[in-house]
Amino acid sequence: MIHYDIALSFEHCVRFTHQVFHPDNTTLSEVLGSQSSSGKVLLCLDSGLSEGQPALLGAIPAWFQERPGLQLVSEPLVLPGGEQAKNDWSLVERLWMQIHRHGLCRHSYLLAVGGGALLDLAGFAAATAHRGIRHVRLPSTTLSQADGGVGVKNGVNRFGRKNWVGVFQVPFAVINDLSLLQSLPPRSCRSGLVEAVKVALIRDAAFFDQIESMAGDLAALRPEAVEQVVRRSAEWHTRHIATGGDPFELGSARPLDFGHWSAHKLEPVTGFRLLHGEAVAVGMAIDVLYSALAGLLPESTALRILELLERLGFRLYDPALEESSQGRLVVLDGLDEFREHLGGALTITLLEDIGRAREVHTMDENLILQSLARLKQRDIEREAARQPVPRDEAGHPA
Repeated sequence: MIHYDIALSFEHCVRFTHQVFHPDNTTLSEVLGSQSSSGKVLLCLDSGLSEGQPALLGAIPAWFQERPGLQLVSEPLVLPGGEQAKNDWSLVERLWMQIHRHGLCRHSYLLAVGGGALLDLAGFAAATAHRGIRHVRLPSTTLSQADGGVGVKNGVNRFGRKNWVGVFQVPFAVINDLSLLQSLPPRSCRSGLVEAVKVALIRDAAFFDQIESMAGDLAALRPEAVEQVVRRSAEWHTRHIATGGDPFELGSARPLDFGHWSAHKLEPVTGFRLLHGEAVAVGMAIDVLYSALAGLLPESTALRILELLERLGFRLYDPALEESSQGRLVVLDGLDEFREHLGGALTITLLEDIGRAREVHTMDENLILQSLARLKQRDIEREAARQPVPRDEAGHPA
């Protein structure tokens, strides 16, 4: 037997800036300037971002023209974003073709500017071309800047399952340009806030208190409040990857996926009608109530969490939760898929208190069904409260 231990070291750095493609902004050139022997850069741009900020299509080439040491090999390659893009294998092929056509090598760069789905897809293409070319992420949504975009996962969907094909690769760099959030539709902007709530619930009670105190500003999507929460969430996610002891998930625990076992199932069941953050809000609500029903979490704390999610604008129940197959709710299949994704051993993160998580290895389906029933009743009562009360001609309740 010949035996060696192979030690690897990665640098994982997330930079924050505004207007990264402004002529005077040096953030990106500091990342790329002296690092590449080839100087070749292929840049792909989320179509939603290019529509929301069309000036980028001119600003990006102009930025590179001022830096002759870097060669933008083509105009920005505009690709569709959103979770549905990860179902389209031809987009991966398209990126591979461009990498091949322009002769990019392992010292070249693929820059992805967009939401989490595009970053996942582009990161997978970069990691598999030449066994890995340098990948730089510029997340453009609250969800990707606060969570997925600062991570090390890349993948596409297959067989109706999220991220079935993928790799772990630490990005060469991540740049959170907070000005890219300016054109984000309100629904998408709100969606990303849920990942900040998630990491606060499992890691940082003080952060949860901060989010709670800022709930009004966050619900109104005031930029200063959103930026504060994005920064803190990104810090926690990056810290967990770097110091949590299992950056490539070789074990069976995924604490940062609190609330995700059902969310990952709910997304395809709704045909991705629900955004990822909206599905995670529902998934967290299920697991918060489950934690209370299982005797882990005080009931008052569970209600406090649900109220914050609702104040931020999330609906915590969806009719798709009632979809069944062969007499069993389809959402429950999410447990089996989660188990398979983890390598056969089920590990679910639940809550003992705000900021304190507990891992369990079994889930009681009866308690899950009770949690769903409580969420449905809560949803019915909230919807009824929104309906105007019928009144008679004198203005009294009819």
